[in-house]
Amino acid sequence: MNAASTIATIDPIRVSVIDNRLDAICREIGLTMLRTSRSPIFSEARDFVTGIFDRDLRLVAQTAYIPVLMGALPYAIRSIAATFADDIREGDVFILNDPYRGNNHPPDITIAKPVFWQGQIEFWSVSKGHHADVGGSGVAGYNPGARSIWEECIRIPPAKLYAAGQLNRALLDTILLNVHLPFLVEGDLHCQVGAVTIGERNLQALLGKYGPQLLQAAIGQIFAAAERQMRAVIRGLPNGEFSGARCIDHDGINKDQMITVRVTLRIEDEAITFDFSASDPQAVGYVNSTLPNTASSAFLALFMSVGSGVRCNEGSLRALRVLAPPGSIVNANEPAPVTGCTIAAAQAIIEAVWLALAEAVPEQVDACWARWCAPATMGFNPRTGRFFGDIHFMSKGGAGAAYGFDGWDHLGTVICAGGLRSPDPELHELVTPYTVLQYEFRPDSAGAGQWRGGMGTIYRWRVDADNIAAANFGGGNRPETAPFGLAGGKAAPPHELYLRKGDQIIDVDTESFYSLAAGDIFEIYQSGGGGYGDPRRRPVESVRDDVLDGLVSVERARLDYGVSIDPDTLAVDAAETAQLRHPAGGSPR
Repeated sequence: MNAASTIATIDPIRVSVIDNRLDAICREIGLTMLRTSRSPIFSEARDFVTGIFDRDLRLVAQTAYIPVLMGALPYAIRSIAATFADDIREGDVFILNDPYRGNNHPPDITIAKPVFWQGQIEFWSVSKGHHADVGGSGVAGYNPGARSIWEECIRIPPAKLYAAGQLNRALLDTILLNVHLPFLVEGDLHCQVGAVTIGERNLQALLGKYGPQLLQAAIGQIFAAAERQMRAVIRGLPNGEFSGARCIDHDGINKDQMITVRVTLRIEDEAITFDFSASDPQAVGYVNSTLPNTASSAFLALFMSVGSGVRCNEGSLRALRVLAPPGSIVNANEPAPVTGCTIAAAQAIIEAVWLALAEAVPEQVDACWARWCAPATMGFNPRTGRFFGDIHFMSKGGAGAAYGFDGWDHLGTVICAGGLRSPDPELHELVTPYTVLQYEFRPDSAGAGQWRGGMGTIYRWRVDADNIAAANFGGGNRPETAPFGLAGGKAAPPHELYLRKGDQIIDVDTESFYSLAAGDIFEIYQSGGGGYGDPRRRPVESVRDDVLDGLVSVERARLDYGVSIDPDTLAVDAAETAQLRHPAGGSPR
């Protein structure tokens, strides 16, 4: 039976079985990473993504624990395949972290293994994960003072970590000699290799069951279905050009200058072009985006809104195109620093795309989510007798509200789409020299609306060791970069961060270094999400419930929602509320 007839005759039930099996294999790659990693960045926060590509380097399946990484995988695998071309052997395992060779940002190291069947490459098993450190002169991979990529990391171009099953010890030793936390990095690299090897084993079992010809036929149908889905979604959107713009707080070097990402969406029948040509030039500091990161962020914005029911694979991506001029903030030229791109730039890209989509279909787009803003820290932990690296994943803000729904509380930055897990506070204290003092919702942190934004948090922790380096990164510290509301909903307040050193209180800025000592207290007051719709249309009982729960103050209930609540009895004053909401008998203002 030839390929054409196979495609014509393969039944949809078998296609569905194969599709689900590929997804399960991809999930098992991820579960292997969760169970075998040394770093809590993998095992608790789940800051990684896994994928399967076919022999033509097309994205077949993925598990997007951190979705902003999802659209970057194809660039990495194509770079590896192009570099080695005919020099790919069974048992090879490839490594890559260079953002100018197909990666997104340096801490996310890509590990890829070709899957052979009867002497031919049929699939690729791939893992990309954020490592605790990649060298450079920063903190746990983040260097807000960097002016070039050489200050940020050890650069790993596409290379063989294993050649025909044999570890390239010289390469591994070179990597480990150039990072601050070799114990964690070595363990997590082996974790990734083991995970993609599990993927290889399962894919070979699938090839043994169905054969490569039938599998490729099924994959062709999977792609075709996803493409039909995406094009149908786009047909439901109005044709035209729609624009959005959002700012990055600053680049860590020029702290008085915001940087603007501008996008024009061109919706033409069954295709969308994301045109970032009007965006600002690349920055001096490390908030620049690479093309893989820009494309991935734009795609995520679409899949989280109008395309939420569509599978992300080669098929659905055929309807999408990204224009990002070289030398701009969304496609920086080498050797610009780029480590901040998956946070600062990615958030601005997603928000700009959402504002553009809101011009076209406002009821299908979320209000803005709280941006990430918290430190990475590194130093010696006397509790364990080891050096450590940590990113404070407990510090998470709220999601934006949507038409018909309040935002999710404490969900974290939009780049993770809820996939980022907060570590257990007690476990966090076991592996770091910190004590958590306060961890709760921040009152009045959410943007008001008919549907309220999700709540932000208060996260306060004490440092219990000396000589700890901290690099605060992210954004959302300014009113201009706070989470916006939609359709009359209000913005959430910006983040507030403070470092208490005895009687001294320091305002903590984003993209900045700080030195921590025993007894210091770091305080983070996270934004909530933006609100959706007129706040004075929110049901009075919902507002009162929020006051009773300590989420909204009596003052903000009155000012934002037009609901008068007695501060002592917490009873609603119906007459005054009616006057506030319907002055002179009019409709809600």
